[in-house]
Amino acid sequence: MPVVTTVARATDLLSIAQTYAAEPDEWPFAPRFDPAQRWYGRLAVAGDHEVWLLTWLPGQGTDLHDHGGSAGAFTVVSGELVEQTVSGGELSAAAYGPGDGHRFGAHFVHRMVNAGDQPAVTVHVYGPALTAMTRYHLHDGRLSVESVTKAGADW
Repeated sequence: MPVVTTVARATDLLSIAQTYAAEPDEWPFAPRFDPAQRWYGRLAVAGDHEVWLLTWLPGQGTDLHDHGGSAGAFTVVSGELVEQTVSGGELSAAAYGPGDGHRFGAHFVHRMVNAGDQPAVTVHVYGPALTAMTRYHLHDGRLSVESVTKAGADW
C-alpha cells in the first residue's frame, strides 16, 4: 500500500485518493458489490486521514449528507457517478468518470449516485478520519437536518 510520508502530500486528500485508485493490486481486499446497498471498506488509516473503497451498483446512491467536519476527496476508479450539490436552494449536478475526482471542504453537503448502467468503484479520503455524518433533507430550497450518525455506532 502506498505510504504517505510528506506533510504536503498528507494534506492533499485528492492526491492520496488518486494514488490509491491507481494501485488496485495493492488494496488489502477486492471491491465487492451488494445488490441491497452500497458496499464500503476502509483501505487505510493514518494520523490525519483515512481511505475508503466504495462500490455502487446502478441506481445506488446516498442521501444529502456532510462528513461531520472532515474534509474529503474522491476519485472514480471505474464506472460513473453523479454528484449533486445544493446551490441557490436547488440541486446542481456534475458527472465523474474514471480518473475524475473532486476535493471538498469540511461541512460540504452533497449526494452521490450511480445514474449509469454499469457498476462503479470509487476511492474516498477524509481528513481527519470520519467521526460523524449529518444527513439532510432539501425542502422548499432549504436544508434541514434529518439525522446524525456516528462512527463506531452506525457504521
